[in-house]
Amino acid sequence: MSFTVPDLALVIRDISEEMALRPDRGAVADYIPELARIDPNQFGMAVIDAEGRVFAGGDSETPFSIQSVSKVFTLTLALGMVGDRLWKRVGREPSGNPFNSIVQLERERGVPRNPFINAGAIAVTDVILSGHAPREALGEILRFLQFLAQDSSITIDETVAASEKRTGFRNTALANYMKSFGVIDNPVDFTLGVYFHHCAIAMNCRQLAMAGRFLAHNGINPSTGHSVVSAERARRINAIMLTCGHYDGSGEFAYRVGLPGKSGVGGSILAIAPGKASIAVWSPGLDAAGNSHLGRIALERLTQRMGWSVFGA
Repeated sequence: MSFTVPDLALVIRDISEEMALRPDRGAVADYIPELARIDPNQFGMAVIDAEGRVFAGGDSETPFSIQSVSKVFTLTLALGMVGDRLWKRVGREPSGNPFNSIVQLERERGVPRNPFINAGAIAVTDVILSGHAPREALGEILRFLQFLAQDSSITIDETVAASEKRTGFRNTALANYMKSFGVIDNPVDFTLGVYFHHCAIAMNCRQLAMAGRFLAHNGINPSTGHSVVSAERARRINAIMLTCGHYDGSGEFAYRVGLPGKSGVGGSILAIAPGKASIAVWSPGLDAAGNSHLGRIALERLTQRMGWSVFGA
């Protein structure tokens, strides 16, 4: 039996055109003032295949604040620093609660359920900060993303970072609660400062897809041949993305898209088709769980047409 592999460029074009016409666009994250100002009538998508070819559509070159997608890269860095000792500070289980919930911290003595909810990402940031000044730790995170994306122009949106700091009362509460249990080692203000800033890193879809390529190729950045992490660690990061990458919407994302993915409230999603492609989508309107509404739909269309689900075509 023979079958034709779909034309990826055509698939991306079709999806981008469909997303541009959809009236249901979700709601922007208005609790962060700078994100509330973003036009929700935007959609971008970029796919980088195993050969390094870039297929893009819509507003794929428009920069956006990657927000919680940065947690994939801080997790990778922290594992490189302390290895499996990290899992004494943060768990690996889905939370089933909103990304900024404090409920489980109360029940589980300050240990966050996973590294992708806010509390878990703050704990991971604290690991990276240890032994460094905040500026040094933040520089290391930014240089890591620039290295992976092969683009030194990637910067931090200082306006977004300042906006998050002014309104980050819940994150401050989470950090102080973890500090009371000894999960946070550094001064809370230092850890939160690094956290708010790495969430405010600005990238476009092409840059973000490029940065995620190592997770699609057994830990190797195929552009350089450089091993970023071991194949085993890449698989495990992908596993946490699949089970925890969309907060209390992770099960729905796995059911509909079938790929490891990590969302951010700026409207972006990084998704990984192992062995095939690294994918970034962006649309600022969010669903009730805080994930990009059109981004998830676009990824569902993509996996359906390309047969890329990790659960089979």
